[in-house]
Amino acid sequence: MKYISWNVNGIRACQKKGFEQFVERENPDVLCLQEVKAEQHQAELNLHFNYHTSWYSAEKKGYSGTAVFSRQTPLTVKLGIGEDEHDREGRVITLEFDDHFLVNVYTPNSKDELQRLPYRHKVWDVLFLQHLQKLEKKKPVTFCGDLNVAHQEIDLARPKDNHFNAGFTDEEREGFANYLNAGFIDTFREFEKGGGHYSWWSYRAGARERNVGWRIDYWLISPKLRPRLKKAWIMPEVQGSDHCPVGMILE
Repeated sequence: MKYISWNVNGIRACQKKGFEQFVERENPDVLCLQEVKAEQHQAELNLHFNYHTSWYSAEKKGYSGTAVFSRQTPLTVKLGIGEDEHDREGRVITLEFDDHFLVNVYTPNSKDELQRLPYRHKVWDVLFLQHLQKLEKKKPVTFCGDLNVAHQEIDLARPKDNHFNAGFTDEEREGFANYLNAGFIDTFREFEKGGGHYSWWSYRAGARERNVGWRIDYWLISPKLRPRLKKAWIMPEVQGSDHCPVGMILE
């Protein structure tokens, strides 16, 4: 099973930069998208594969939103985490399969001047972890997406310059560490221990060409799925967004 996650930063813009060709070339069994910024009918995707599609748009037009394409039809699909206050931005889709749950998430950004950090740290991260743990009591969980945090200093090019900026605050890093403390496994770090591997680059000052980036897109899995994990990787060569896709393979 080949899993790919990608923050497309606007599916319609990404379509113009080769999105359909990427999907045809990679042929994933599961494709999770974040920040689609559109309703499903607005995208008019021309995919050659027969996917079950789960789409979750934000109430605010042209903002946030997630989607999942899966070859296998899920047993159930749940949009959101069951809290109306937090489910207006189309950020979480949960699919149930025979042997596991799949969760696609677009974590809220703490924004400039950390305007949204208290919400992110004290509310969102707590409720999302509770959602994962509730699912895990039934079946193992895989979850992916733009988590909007670089966990360790090796996960961004300039950690000292960004220590108190959105995406690398102590509070956000603690939120990610809580996933690991709960037993979830950062799949990429099972195969690659070094730095210099990023999934997001600013559009400014040629950051991507100079590889001045951040690793903020992830696949994490329950410990019970570790024996099935065969590969995890990042695809920096793929254009179309300020993020690149990240993938994993489970047997």
